[in-house]
Amino acid sequence: MDSGKPQISLVGAQHGDLAPHASRLIDLDDVLIGLADRGFSAELSGLAKLGGATTKYIPWMQASYVLAVNKRALEWLPSGADVWKLTYDQLLDWATAGRQGNGGKPIFGLPAGAKGLYHRFLQGYLVPSFSGGQITTFRSADAVAGWRYLKELWAQTAPASTGWDNMQDPLQRGEVLVGFDHSARLVGAPADKPGDWLMVPAPTGPKGLGYMAVVVGLGIPNGAPETDRAKEVIKALTAPETQLDVLRQNAFFPVTNAQVPADLPGAVALADAAIRAQREAPDAILSLPPVGLGARDGEVAQVFKDTFKEVLIDGRDAQQVVGAQGARLDGIVAEANVPCWQPDPAGAPCRVA
Repeated sequence: MDSGKPQISLVGAQHGDLAPHASRLIDLDDVLIGLADRGFSAELSGLAKLGGATTKYIPWMQASYVLAVNKRALEWLPSGADVWKLTYDQLLDWATAGRQGNGGKPIFGLPAGAKGLYHRFLQGYLVPSFSGGQITTFRSADAVAGWRYLKELWAQTAPASTGWDNMQDPLQRGEVLVGFDHSARLVGAPADKPGDWLMVPAPTGPKGLGYMAVVVGLGIPNGAPETDRAKEVIKALTAPETQLDVLRQNAFFPVTNAQVPADLPGAVALADAAIRAQREAPDAILSLPPVGLGARDGEVAQVFKDTFKEVLIDGRDAQQVVGAQGARLDGIVAEANVPCWQPDPAGAPCRVA
């Protein structure tokens, strides 16, 4: 695009990938106004401005991470706990009781393999739920409390988790009964017998229900050779029937007011219910994947992964680890010189307090 002669007319990417290229994308306010009948939420429309005053992309599809639960595990749910409104303490009690009741075999697992998305659990769920932020609060006392909690939960978690890149396979094999993962990496577990399963929101922590929304959008580069046709493609991809096709085939959910039909595949319907409940929880804390970091997103992810390893696997003191890794994280975001992203307050540059 910097050559001034782009060869493509339409790009589709996650919010965080589009953000660094806001100045390279044309304004799409006219398209958003023309698609008013799609019913984009104010939240998504605001994100699509990428921090500016005009619309830079049109939301295309979204996903999130939830818990998949084999109903066999419900017998060990703590008394008084609502599986749809769990707290992190209740999840720990559940995992502990389940392991004891299951002959010592853990019932809970995380996708902590080399290609697993467990860092998104840390970035979007654990740390925000305990500290209220993702970056600015990384080395706060509240965040340290979250890591100490996770160490207790890890003691009740299947050790094989470090070899799992997704949770749908071990869940389907019955190696564990409860697992957290991206919705698209969970739907395979209940695909054959959806009546045996639930999908439910992530737990709530001291600061609220931290959750990560994965938003994918469509933008048009400056100087695109086929601007008008690209806008027509955007209209087609946000049409209700297309939105529902994407949901059925890929478990990525509508960003519009498309009415989700009752005949959805069972596993997809389970994920849809969980994601809606999670998003609409009164104490929900929206968290985004890192925004504006480009290739350095991986460096931030590695900080969370290394903190996980040092605290949970190596057994090091959480306060010391978070302090050292927090300094490393601060160096990365300082060099990137980007504004904070949700749930941290907007401002430039983003720094670890």
